[in-house]
Amino acid sequence: MTSLQLVILMLSGVAVLLLGGAAIVVRRIREDARKARERAVSDAPVGGMATGMAASDSGGGAPRLFETVNKLGEAVSAGKTSKGLKANLAAAGYHTRSAAAIYLGAKVILFAGGVASLSAVLLPLGMPMILSILLIVFGSSTLFFIPNIVVSMRRTKRRKEVRTHLPDAVDMLEICVSAGMGLDAAWTAVSDEIRRVSQVFADEMELTSLEISLGVPRAIALRHMADRTGADDLSSLVALLVQSERFGAGIVEALTNFARSMREARSQRAEEAAEKMSVKLLFPMVMFIFPALLIVMVGPAVIELVRVMGSQ
Repeated sequence: MTSLQLVILMLSGVAVLLLGGAAIVVRRIREDARKARERAVSDAPVGGMATGMAASDSGGGAPRLFETVNKLGEAVSAGKTSKGLKANLAAAGYHTRSAAAIYLGAKVILFAGGVASLSAVLLPLGMPMILSILLIVFGSSTLFFIPNIVVSMRRTKRRKEVRTHLPDAVDMLEICVSAGMGLDAAWTAVSDEIRRVSQVFADEMELTSLEISLGVPRAIALRHMADRTGADDLSSLVALLVQSERFGAGIVEALTNFARSMREARSQRAEEAAEKMSVKLLFPMVMFIFPALLIVMVGPAVIELVRVMGSQ
């Protein structure tokens, strides 16, 4: 086995080890966020929310790795994190108070682990120092941005899920309001029904209902939901409900028109995706299907031609 193959093998092992640790940390953050939402919704309004958040942040029963990451993140951030980071984590579904500290701690641990592991692997090989330093910096920087990639992918996934199920939720909200239910009661009923198809959307709606029950104005609570999800269609729905409430317009008619526009927009997006499909299929067809057809169609002729040329 050559030295290059040994380096590739060892780097692959280190990458798998660090990615596994990052996956454990991310899974723990997600589990704590889910438990915090369940406690906040199921317990008493004020005391229940405080108890749920305290239980989530206390780290009871959490592994030492999780506690170490949390403490390291708090030490790095000095107890202060930017609002943009908190907003991004909330949009990804991480609503606990310790989410930002765990996020920063995971980045530091991945970077430090990458530097230590790659240094232990590359430096004894006798490679040029500049090349070794470049490989160490590149590999550690790649690991450093793994939490960014995870949060971005989760935020995009949640946004797509909310965008997909929003037209159905608006239709159900329109039906409930048309039947004589109040907007708050209709919102709660829709959140219970939408949970069967979208856990993410139902959780966001229940958090909004919880904020309203705690005394937050409905307009502000709805805007908070739009900011957390980042869905443009939901922002439009929030603006519609706020304007209808402010100016005393009929909510039923406004929801009917908005639901119709949402269905049309969804149909247009489906048609656009169908038209793009032909372009997306071009690459696999050229790379995999056309060579196979060419071999099947031209292969026998080429074999026969070679046989004739060899006989002469």
